[in-house]
Amino acid sequence: MCGIVGIIGNQPVAPLLVDALKRLEYRGYDSAGVATLHDGKLDRRRAEGKLINLETELTSTPLEGNVGIGHTRWATHGAPTQNNAHPHFCEGVAVVHNGIIENFSEIRDELSARGAQFTTDTDTEVVAQLLASLLRSGKSTKEAMLATLNIIRGAYAIAVLIEGENGQIIGARNGPPLAVGYGKGEMFLGSDAIALSPFTDDITYLEDGDWAIIDRNGVEIFDIEGNSVERARRKAFTAYAQVDKGNHRHFMEKEIYEQPEVMSHTLAHYVDFSSGRVRDIASEIDFSSVDSLKIAACGTAYYAGQIGKNWFERYAGLPVEIDVASEFRYREMPLPGSQAALFVSQSGETADTLASLRYCKEHGLKIGAIVNVRESTIAREADVVFPTLAGPEIGVASTKALTCQLSAFAALAIAAGRARGTLVEDEEVNMVRALSEAPRIAGSVLNTIQPQLETLSRELSKFRHVLYLGRGTNYTLAMEGALKLKEISYIHAEGYAAGELKHGPIALIDENMPVIVIAPHDRHFEKTISNMQEVAARGGRIIFITDENGAAASTLETMSTIVLPNVDELVMPLIFTLPVQLLAYHTAVFMGTDVDQPRNLAKSVTVE
Repeated sequence: MCGIVGIIGNQPVAPLLVDALKRLEYRGYDSAGVATLHDGKLDRRRAEGKLINLETELTSTPLEGNVGIGHTRWATHGAPTQNNAHPHFCEGVAVVHNGIIENFSEIRDELSARGAQFTTDTDTEVVAQLLASLLRSGKSTKEAMLATLNIIRGAYAIAVLIEGENGQIIGARNGPPLAVGYGKGEMFLGSDAIALSPFTDDITYLEDGDWAIIDRNGVEIFDIEGNSVERARRKAFTAYAQVDKGNHRHFMEKEIYEQPEVMSHTLAHYVDFSSGRVRDIASEIDFSSVDSLKIAACGTAYYAGQIGKNWFERYAGLPVEIDVASEFRYREMPLPGSQAALFVSQSGETADTLASLRYCKEHGLKIGAIVNVRESTIAREADVVFPTLAGPEIGVASTKALTCQLSAFAALAIAAGRARGTLVEDEEVNMVRALSEAPRIAGSVLNTIQPQLETLSRELSKFRHVLYLGRGTNYTLAMEGALKLKEISYIHAEGYAAGELKHGPIALIDENMPVIVIAPHDRHFEKTISNMQEVAARGGRIIFITDENGAAASTLETMSTIVLPNVDELVMPLIFTLPVQLLAYHTAVFMGTDVDQPRNLAKSVTVE
């Protein structure tokens, strides 16, 4: 959620810190700040709102110093004001923090009783105050930092500057990610590789409980007991050149139009198109021997998992139970070892998903991770990683990550069907052939439907409530479409199973309620058309997303009918999500919202 950057450099670092923070904007934030050490003294600049406001502050009152830390804040404790913005200062200590200090109240009360004067409403300030009090008591920097980490509880990634330690940054991690980067005579600290990508691709990821003292010569890493530990250095996959909007107005638009290419990359990783077979991709999970599968994820990744469940059950005969990860982690369900588990996350750092993974691992399940960041915590802790080759996804509203997750799920379901004997070779070849055509069809759809959706979005923007309906995998796309519309346009939207219409939602239908029906001509088509007739009879405004066969078979009058090519049923979710994404995007653009960084939302939810 929040973003952290630290630089020990050979030139003034404030402008570099701001540039690095810009690459963390995709995480979501509502204020920002930087602090530097110069001639042994701390100084800082902070601003609420966007980074342009911080840049304005730095232009009028520049910061000197070759060592510094920066932060973008997503408010939890205290309003998003300049005073609550990080870094927080206390008696020569500067702290930035991502996460939540769960016992901040008791620490604050204890320090206040000893005379500490708190100046913010944040939980983070207790870290600065506590560390300063321990240094005041005569502890060394290392002793004080270790004692602080053993007192605070909760999720945190922390970066610290201390006056007198002019060439040093201290970092600590318990939950949210934190990476150390290596340069030539320079060192870096950041929430992810994207922030550090212009400086280095030589990275060490701290593990939970780690903390590190970083200076110009390198890094020393310790565990929570103060013992020195070794962590691997690795090359980051993220390329700085990729994080650019190109000729598009928004990252979200760029990422929608990248989908044919990244779907192709992901499918090629899993499928041998020349033989028409899925590669041997699941050696660590023997689908022939597991009797059921658990899936957990959050947000759009959860919807990818819902479609994956449909495919595993239909094509592999494998029972699947799927949960929102924030519920999964607390259900305390029995987990026999004959099960396996898959966890889906774009960032690979989603806190609830990671906690669910660890729960399953403790119970002896084989763990698979479908992630877009192969260096992430979820990837590192899984038994097998199923990568989605989407490249950096900057827009908060997930688009290309979803279609790549679906691509991976489709290949895994086919592999499971082959292993379990529910798919014969001819069926596998036909399914692979259908998948191989998906990127080309996706490109054709994106090139043809935009003008219609752009026009339709102007009409849709006049309404404050929208219903989405679908059956089977299209019910999942209805929920995903509703999520997209509400998160970037702020129009209230709900996705329902079309068969549930008469069990409540039909009460809302009138001439002021657009109903978006996702209904290709599949085995559910006739029943979904019956639900559309019920909407039409009550004056509902129907937006019909279908295929050529579906359009030919329907005579209902609609507000708009969006016609896609006929495709194999396996491929339908990959193609029918595209108009859903574009409609939400153009509606948000027309309404003038912040498409890439919608209010109150964060890209990577690294705390509960």
